[in-house]
Amino acid sequence: MWSLDRRRFMSSSLGVAAIALASSDKFVFAMQDENTSNPNSDQFSPDTLFLTWQRDPSTSMTIQWLGMETLADMSIRYSVLNDSEMVTAKTITKPFPSTDLRVYRCELNGLKPGTEYKFQIGKAFPSYRFRTMPSKVTDEFRFITGGDSGIGEHALATNRLAALQNPNFVLLAGDLAYDNGKSPETFAQFLKNYSRAMYDSEHRMIPMLGCLGNHEVINGYNAKREDCPHFLSVFDGLFADQTYNSLDFGDYLSLVLMDTGHISPVIGAQTDWLEKTLRERQERPHLLVANHVPAYPSYRAPEGVDGKKGTGEDQRKHWSPLFERYKVDAVLEHHDHTFKRSHPITDGRIDRNGVVYLGDGSWGKLRAPKTPEERPYLAKVDQAYHMTLHSLQGDSRFHIAITDEGRVADVYGSFKKRPSR
Repeated sequence: MWSLDRRRFMSSSLGVAAIALASSDKFVFAMQDENTSNPNSDQFSPDTLFLTWQRDPSTSMTIQWLGMETLADMSIRYSVLNDSEMVTAKTITKPFPSTDLRVYRCELNGLKPGTEYKFQIGKAFPSYRFRTMPSKVTDEFRFITGGDSGIGEHALATNRLAALQNPNFVLLAGDLAYDNGKSPETFAQFLKNYSRAMYDSEHRMIPMLGCLGNHEVINGYNAKREDCPHFLSVFDGLFADQTYNSLDFGDYLSLVLMDTGHISPVIGAQTDWLEKTLRERQERPHLLVANHVPAYPSYRAPEGVDGKKGTGEDQRKHWSPLFERYKVDAVLEHHDHTFKRSHPITDGRIDRNGVVYLGDGSWGKLRAPKTPEERPYLAKVDQAYHMTLHSLQGDSRFHIAITDEGRVADVYGSFKKRPSR
């Protein structure tokens, strides 16, 4: 592990891009000028439209939105960007719970890696653009992660800043809308906010991945799938059978998305699955785990009191040894509403060859973190709304924490570690 020299980073093209806040947001909102809710109109642009994945992002894309049931043509017509002949794909619908709305979903498969596409809903305009992920990384590959968003003004500001970084995708690891499994209006507003902001500088839509947090489910923990109606109504393509899964990007990146006890218990089947999943992917150039509740919290107490377990205690006991054994490159965790980076850790101790934990979920929520003096495993903390920009370059990676003001709060670089045998 190594820390990138700050001056060297700031003079690089990536450093300039990370802090270059645009003076105009016109591209961010360009698509919204044509919005209409009438599916029979020549102009139909649902205000909750977003992209996600269920399978390999280099060859697939899933298009989704919320809307009223209609007899109008809701199929997706798509093609490679410069082709004139478009292919039609079927859209399926399902209820958006506790509302009269439907979830509209169309999964496109057999796409070409690293290619720009255009699509439209039925024969209506406007048309939209996206790009598939590359099957191999020969240039810089960047994406953004965070958590604990909500629908307030700070979340909106972070959305806009995230789009300005031109990421390939965004991963929000829990507490997306703060609907608590009870408020479809809140979840719909979250989708509207994301849909409005998430276009890159080439007017391409930026896909979103999510994993489960306590504010997705009724009562937060030890719940059932039916207690998470709104999140799972749109992300059940990736979490069809269980609320944890992995997503492999070509041959270079694996994301392992975990459930920290909200529906699936940490101990038992999920840990068994994690061991198998990490073992099968340990040779990947970039192997990252994302979950909501932190194993190494920056605000909540890691120690238990009066027989109650401390924050992340089960993960430290059952998951961290697996992260260390299979040389996970970083664990992305949230929930505490701060910015933090841990020291590399092995068996609870600082170890230059250990695993780094990045977080702690302040996309739109904020608390004051504990200091490194109070929590020696913390290397860097800040009371700031933030997101993390990840840049993959060969076998190395940079993790850049950017605050809502565009300030680079931290830069951390690492090389691929070899798994233990």
